[in-house]
Amino acid sequence: MSDKRTPSGSSSYQPRPTSSRTTYVLVGAAIVIVAALVIGGVVWNSQRDKGSADEAVLSENAALIIGAPSAPQTIDVFEDFMCPVCQTFEQQSGTSITRAINEGTLRVRYHMLTFLDKQSSSGDYSSRAAGAAQCVGESENKDVFLKFHSALFTEQPKEGGDTDLSNADLARIAGQQGASAATQKCISDGARVTQAQEAAKQSQVQLDKAAGQVATPSVLSGGEPVDAIMDGTAWLDQLLAQQG
Repeated sequence: MSDKRTPSGSSSYQPRPTSSRTTYVLVGAAIVIVAALVIGGVVWNSQRDKGSADEAVLSENAALIIGAPSAPQTIDVFEDFMCPVCQTFEQQSGTSITRAINEGTLRVRYHMLTFLDKQSSSGDYSSRAAGAAQCVGESENKDVFLKFHSALFTEQPKEGGDTDLSNADLARIAGQQGASAATQKCISDGARVTQAQEAAKQSQVQLDKAAGQVATPSVLSGGEPVDAIMDGTAWLDQLLAQQG
């Protein structure tokens, strides 16, 4: 179902989550940071020039690629399953994204980041959830993956809470979305966690290159950031209209 490849590389970034009403940002310690006030919180931006992410590298290090190769529009979506703003993004745009994928007009390269691991009770929830998504993506069709992706945000543990979801819980949720027993075992065993962590490292590098920061949620089109993704689905409507 997905054109998934195993990435390599490393990153020295440390997480700096902002207000729960804005994006979650991961910034390099060597980068000069300035604070910019926005409604609902503070976003940290790099002062260095932004570039464009490498399309070939984005394709290589995407955790999962969903949608027809012939789709006229491709986007890169960067999320962390522990990020509450990503949950809001899924609530606002998830249905429209799924519809466009099913209609063959959109191809999505999902980049599941893991920098909010330390905000989870277990200390590795983001990584385990990303690994679970890869188990589903490898073995199931796109419908099961998209349902599981949405379900993980619906069942999202509270950031900084006293508990989160175990691998057995993640496997159970996958089964409820139609995943096979073999896929559930992959999740229970944590078989793709290391792979998910490596994918996240390379995705962070590309997102920082394109946007001057690592923030979730983020969307790239043509290797460049898409604006206003938290303001409903107009951003997606505009991208799909451009394909004509």
